[in-house]
Amino acid sequence: MSSTAIDIVIDPRVTDLGDFEVRRVLPFAKRREVGPFVFFDHMGPVVFAPGKGVNVRPHPHIGLATVTYLFSGAMDHRDSLGTVQRIEPGAINLMTAGHGIVHSERVPEDVRLDGTEVEGIQTWLALPEDKENGEPAFSHHPKDSLPLYQSRGVRARVLIGGAFGVQSPVPTASPALYVDIELDAGGSLPLPPRDQ
Repeated sequence: MSSTAIDIVIDPRVTDLGDFEVRRVLPFAKRREVGPFVFFDHMGPVVFAPGKGVNVRPHPHIGLATVTYLFSGAMDHRDSLGTVQRIEPGAINLMTAGHGIVHSERVPEDVRLDGTEVEGIQTWLALPEDKENGEPAFSHHPKDSLPLYQSRGVRARVLIGGAFGVQSPVPTASPALYVDIELDAGGSLPLPPRDQ
């Protein structure tokens, strides 16, 4: 790939939330979104001291969807729909706010006490105008329900959308592609031309 193929390089802004840091890539002054992705936050990695942890108090969302994906640790999600869901590495939570939802996220007590590292990504997806005021919804998809493409030192778990001949079961209101790719040392993954 030539350097002319790179449109922009974004250095994340770091926010210290006391017990952990979040690195925000989107939105950025020169790039407000990438497709439907309007926020992109990387949290951790962090090992919490006993009794410490992420405690995001109940707060509202409207007109968008949030996606939580963890590499390590665990988070407990609760929302005004009555959902109580633990998310663990490789699983994905999709919360569609629509006309309004309130939720909280917390690191579970067992993760705080045993010194487990917590790391993950939370992204926000804009909803199409005709769905911004729709009914709120929540869906959880365990790791083993998400398709995994494997070939010559490449492992690609398709979280949202379709790629490499497999389709994620995660419902989205607009076309999006979200893939967790791991390569062995020296591995490579040719990407198809942009128009395919």
